[in-house]
Amino acid sequence: MLSLELIVNETVKVKAALARRGGEYPIDEALRLDTRRRELIKETDALRARRNEVSKRIGAEKRKPSQAESDEMRTTGDKIKSDEQELDGIKGQLEALLLTLPNLPLADVPDGPDASGNVIVKTWGEPRNFAHAKPHWEIGTRLGIVDMEAGARITGARFYVLRGKGATLQRALSNWFLDVHTREQGYIEIEPPYLVKRETMTGSGNLPKFADNLFHDDESGYWLLPTAEVALNGIHQGTILEPGVLPVKYVARTPCFRKEKTAAGRDVRGIKRVHQFEKVEMFRYVEPEKSEAALEEMVSEATVLCERLGLPYRLLKLCAGDIGFQSAKTFDIEVWSPGCQEWLEVSSLSTCTDFQARRNNTRYRPERGGPTRMPHMLNGSGLALPRLIIAVIENYLQPDGSVVIPEVLRKYTGFDWIP
Repeated sequence: MLSLELIVNETVKVKAALARRGGEYPIDEALRLDTRRRELIKETDALRARRNEVSKRIGAEKRKPSQAESDEMRTTGDKIKSDEQELDGIKGQLEALLLTLPNLPLADVPDGPDASGNVIVKTWGEPRNFAHAKPHWEIGTRLGIVDMEAGARITGARFYVLRGKGATLQRALSNWFLDVHTREQGYIEIEPPYLVKRETMTGSGNLPKFADNLFHDDESGYWLLPTAEVALNGIHQGTILEPGVLPVKYVARTPCFRKEKTAAGRDVRGIKRVHQFEKVEMFRYVEPEKSEAALEEMVSEATVLCERLGLPYRLLKLCAGDIGFQSAKTFDIEVWSPGCQEWLEVSSLSTCTDFQARRNNTRYRPERGGPTRMPHMLNGSGLALPRLIIAVIENYLQPDGSVVIPEVLRKYTGFDWIP
């Protein structure tokens, strides 16, 4: 959530930053509501002061109020009640409006209206193009490791079943990711609930913006995780982290559930864009002065996984028109898919500055006994499945149709190849 103080005091800056995202945002309406809010507060304070003044005078004079004073106090009380009701309504409108405003892009985020404005800042490896290349849905079906038909029978379109060594490959990838993050990179592993309350979803920035793309249980009011970021963001909501606690580094492996309405009609073949998938998510709480360095570290932590897997990738710096709602700056990692002849996003790494902390009231205390501040929060896939499965089986496909397992995964799979 954007700071109302920032909107009021630096209106031109806020409008300019939001304009970089494209679209129109109700900043003037926020200012109008805030002006009325201030007027009501001033008016009710004056009315209460007048009521107290009259009451004190009558008490000091040890007498009953006159008819005129009684009428005035009744009128004043009615006006205070009316103003308080209007003030509550104004506060509600203002909060609802602020929840619809996205984060401000940082100054070094490239300009651009959409993905066409993204900038490639790094490439690693040489994209493979070989004569025997096949798309993953052909490889998976022939090897008996991906079963789209079973997924459709069980649930419906865009669900799938991993069989045998396919299921083992996914487990091996996610276990290896978690081991690297926890044993080498210092993250604390978390196993969070997969269902969260509305406040948690709102605090992460997913509600109200993405309500139509989330799965929700009407009876309980719970929401299914679209990403572990939501749960990791909610661990400290409404709390104050004491001095010396930051930075906090969490990692979690969870299923992710998305309706993917925005993707209807495209990218629906195979397991590239589905309603349920697994992902390992990194999340950090840091002091604001250290968030830039933290983002760079997280990018390195994710790209090293691709390098150890031997998968060619490119690192993109997203433009202002393509970053996510809660993001202030984002890098995407895309690995090469020789069978589909395209780059597949396997990680999106973002700093959200204090946007999420403000939404869910997460604070930290830099010094014991001192004032609190809002931490910066960062998140990033480390990495996302099943697109890593796609990349592995397409890049490691052999001329005879078998798939070789990357060396770093073999102690996790227990086998070297899928015949």
